[in-house]
Amino acid sequence: MICGVEIIFLIAAIFSLNFELCFCSCARTEYEIDGQCCPMCTPGHRVYKHCTVETSTTCVSCNDSTFIDAPNGLIDCFSCTVCDSGQGLRVKIPCTQSSDTVCEPLDECYCIEQHRGSCIQAVKHTNCSTGQYIKHKGTTFKDTECAECADGTFSDGSFQTCQPHSKCEDLGLKEIKAGTHSSDAECGNKTPVALIAAILVSVIIPVAVAVAVIVIMLRHPHSNSHAEQCGLNPASCGDNIAGQSLLNK
Repeated sequence: MICGVEIIFLIAAIFSLNFELCFCSCARTEYEIDGQCCPMCTPGHRVYKHCTVETSTTCVSCNDSTFIDAPNGLIDCFSCTVCDSGQGLRVKIPCTQSSDTVCEPLDECYCIEQHRGSCIQAVKHTNCSTGQYIKHKGTTFKDTECAECADGTFSDGSFQTCQPHSKCEDLGLKEIKAGTHSSDAECGNKTPVALIAAILVSVIIPVAVAVAVIVIMLRHPHSNSHAEQCGLNPASCGDNIAGQSLLNK
């Protein structure tokens, strides 16, 4: 059984321990160094010299491209985050002495990992394939959602809705190539009857004339030879004609 003296001694020991703990604990705006509590530096500043019994903490501003965003007892500032375009990032809010850089995804990217309100990694939005349309456009934190085109419509992958195939007959044209899910129907002009007739005439008539000339030449080879001789020597041609006349008599 514990006597009254021992109880009093135990209470005194606990009180003494609490007093020492309270005495050694620094305030929320202080930091402990070598058993002494020193005032913290404000955000954007770092410790240049720790406090002493006679002097307070000496603080200096963070250098360029460095920061500290909270009251502190640090002797070095943190390096500002670099938004790497190779990671699909760009600067949203520049770094200051009291705050780090805030990064965001590039226009064609979306964030897949973030820390304290800043994106630290992004990837490119999905490009919809031909035959698909953009059902939901990609955002800063969400990828693009694609969907297949229905029959009778098409998309090259960049449309937000599939487009209906052109109806060539309604346009007074002829369908040259049927449409697919990835391309429109191809239409062309119908060939006019008059144009067809003109083409046939321009081809058939010269051919017919050439054939007729060849046939005549094949049937009367001597006449052709005689005509050629007369053309070369008209005088002899006249003598031959006269002689031929005498023989006929």
